[in-house]
Amino acid sequence: MQMRTINLLEADEAATRGSVAVVAQVAPPDLARPTPCARWDLRALLAHMTVQHRGFAAAAAGRGGDPDVWQPVSSFEHPVAAYLAATAEVLSAFAEPGVLDREFVLPEIPRQPSFPGRVAIGFHLVDYVVHGWDVAQTIGVPYTPPDEVVATALPVARAVPDGPFRLDEGAAFAPARTVPAGASALDEILLLLGRDPR
Repeated sequence: MQMRTINLLEADEAATRGSVAVVAQVAPPDLARPTPCARWDLRALLAHMTVQHRGFAAAAAGRGGDPDVWQPVSSFEHPVAAYLAATAEVLSAFAEPGVLDREFVLPEIPRQPSFPGRVAIGFHLVDYVVHGWDVAQTIGVPYTPPDEVVATALPVARAVPDGPFRLDEGAAFAPARTVPAGASALDEILLLLGRDPR
């Protein structure tokens, strides 16, 4: 069966909604569980994911340079509800006409603080393919993003620079791992971004 071709915004929406389906299964006792993101338990990971949605939504509206929109909040009383609300916010922002051609200020990437919308949304897509997997691994539920979403995310993951800076405090990703021959597209993304699919 031939894989359907989708555009970047469709892929990002599908990945984001896929993360919602996983996060909605999180129960309060799960919040203290360790995650594949070594520095974070699940509560901290959800706080990061929530703030990233809010930051990208602000960037789409021309407010990405405001440092306050990127500050993690670890004290959300209801982390799952906060995540779902932030998801609605970012999807609404990305649905605005012309969003792919806007300039996004992303101060968390200091080497180049602004990007065309289509590049920035590609970053968001990869983040939520991977973070959906992170949450699913943490709570032990299946995670199978659509093939066309993974296929859209893979070139972005391949373009993410690797190097010693990935060992720095606060680096977005751990150093890339070796991708074996025959690895699935999802496993390749995970390995390129420092995860161990096993």
